Amino acid sequence: MLIASYNPQELGDALIVIVAQDTPKQAHTVRENIARIYDPDTEKTLGYNFLAVSSILPDITGAGQVHLTEDDVAALNTALEDAGFAGELEAETSSRFVVGYVKTATPHPDSDHLLVTETVVDNDQSVQIVSGSPNMQADIKVVVAKVGAMMPSGLIIWPGELRGVKSDGMICSGRELGLANAPQRPGALILPDDYEVGDAFDFERGQSIFNG
Repeated sequence: MLIASYNPQELGDALIVIVAQDTPKQAHTVRENIARIYDPDTEKTLGYNFLAVSSILPDITGAGQVHLTEDDVAALNTALEDAGFAGELEAETSSRFVVGYVKTATPHPDSDHLLVTETVVDNDQSVQIVSGSPNMQADIKVVVAKVGAMMPSGLIIWPGELRGVKSDGMICSGRELGLANAPQRPGALILPDDYEVGDAFDFERGQSIFNG
């Protein structure tokens, strides 16, 4: 997993790279304008802050999440190694937003409004996702934000539980996806039949879903 964000107006020339979920205890080491954030109990890397990233990636632009190419990640790994860190970053080669199919939707054992879904995503893999969408039901195509996705709001999707039931991912509304003219109320985005289960969700195409 690799989530990268860049917001020069708020943070200056710093690229924030997240590779694992936060842990209760964290420590950091700074070398040559690179900060490694890690769990001191396990030594597991949680992320890196590249504090002068334009010296590594001169063409970086944007404000918010940035999608790094394999060449970008290779350049960051070279900078890590030059600073004495491990070049451990791995490029994201597939989307964390995919077309899913809700195979089943059953009542949550401890809630009168949540449903526990079995949802098929990419490579015929099924994940359990708890949903509170009022229009949730079986046999619909939806957009799934998989674990490790960053929503347009900046929210990162992590494994979790809702009232004691495991939930890995989120079934999204048009509003949560930032789609044009999406209803500003709760409710999963139900996709037309011509969307293929397992495909990466095309945000550009999605902008026309609510037109007309």
